[in-house]
Amino acid sequence: MRWIALLPQAEAGQPPDATALGWWALQFTPRVVLVDEAVLLEVSGSERLWGGRDRLLARLCKKNEAPALAIHGQGATSLIALALLRLAAQGQSAPRHVPDDLPLATLSAARPHLHTLTRLGCQRWDQLRALPRGGVARRFGAPLLEALDAAYGRQPESHDWLVLPEAFDLQCELPALVDASPALMFGAQRLLGRLRAWLQARHRGALALELVWSLDARRVNGVAVPAEEQLVIRTAEPTQDMTHLGRLMAEHLARITLPAPVHSLRLRSLETASLVTVSASLLPAERTPGDSLQQLVERLSARLGAQQVVCLSAQADHRPEQMQSRIAAQDAIRKVANRVDPTRAASTNDLQEGALYPTWLLREPLRLAVQGERPQHGGPLRLLAGPQRLEAGWWGSDAASGAALRDYFIAQSEQAGLLWIYRERLAPAPARAEVRWFLHGIYA
Repeated sequence: MRWIALLPQAEAGQPPDATALGWWALQFTPRVVLVDEAVLLEVSGSERLWGGRDRLLARLCKKNEAPALAIHGQGATSLIALALLRLAAQGQSAPRHVPDDLPLATLSAARPHLHTLTRLGCQRWDQLRALPRGGVARRFGAPLLEALDAAYGRQPESHDWLVLPEAFDLQCELPALVDASPALMFGAQRLLGRLRAWLQARHRGALALELVWSLDARRVNGVAVPAEEQLVIRTAEPTQDMTHLGRLMAEHLARITLPAPVHSLRLRSLETASLVTVSASLLPAERTPGDSLQQLVERLSARLGAQQVVCLSAQADHRPEQMQSRIAAQDAIRKVANRVDPTRAASTNDLQEGALYPTWLLREPLRLAVQGERPQHGGPLRLLAGPQRLEAGWWGSDAASGAALRDYFIAQSEQAGLLWIYRERLAPAPARAEVRWFLHGIYA
């Protein structure tokens, strides 16, 4: 058997997180266990899948890949690997003879008895092993001998292997009460670090997350406040980019006013999806600095509001004023990412071949003056092309008001240039005696 021990290091003011490191390590081997301050991996059955022990160890300690920078140690048993890890954490090199020359302080079972064992002249593993077993058991207890036997491989090791939860749901207590919502990001970053490790172990990406904060109602005098509040964050594509998720969370939190101080946070996954792996290429990948369009839209929507960042969506309607509608950009980009076309309906617009639609469409058609049945706009208009006949909107509950029976023309104006106008083929009852013309678009 071969064991690798990892010790997470604190980064950016965050305490070491052995659980997140353990979840992340599950992608390399299913045999992961948390022992004291370290994460232990049994890799004898999986190291070949990663190109050998050296390559696996380099992957485990690769910067910007693990949840935290880690010191490592390795050995034939878990206790030897843990002992060498503890020496490395103290800046000491491994002794010449392992495990005999290992200090007793590196064996967890011997730490409560170090003072007595030192007085007996025992400072190394081999010196403790040389003492009479009966006397050691009577004086220090059987667990010390069992740990020593397991360390030397004379007794099988028993561990409670780390099991990855089916869904991410984690809570953390804040070190102090928080009165401002932006300050919640300190605790949220720690939860996001664990979320990233869970996603990596599951080979999935986050689509929807829920951040819940618990309020301290005792600090509000005479005002009823809810026990907790929550925030839902959604992305268009599955992602493991905690930097992007953290930015979205910060944008949403900046717009929230807390009714009472917060004492704890909870983060859970609402929706995840499998990540699509990208095949490696022999050529260097082209990387564009900055955020992608998807990330930019999501950040702007979080900062300004979803209804303030919109895009045009084609509709299944032949009426020019009804061909497009404004929808939230993040909803549109999410549908595109899910391979659903938001602009297509059961029957899409079947535009006439050869039809030339204007660049600019008026919000409301402008009625034109008529002289001698000839439309006027800063003077008489000269018809260049048409008619393009349109009959639509006669179905549905609002057929009376929404029906369009029109003949469209391209007209030339001496002052305004090319215009898109139409003539009503069936005017309302009071005006059926007259022909009505309207300006609907302008060619730029």
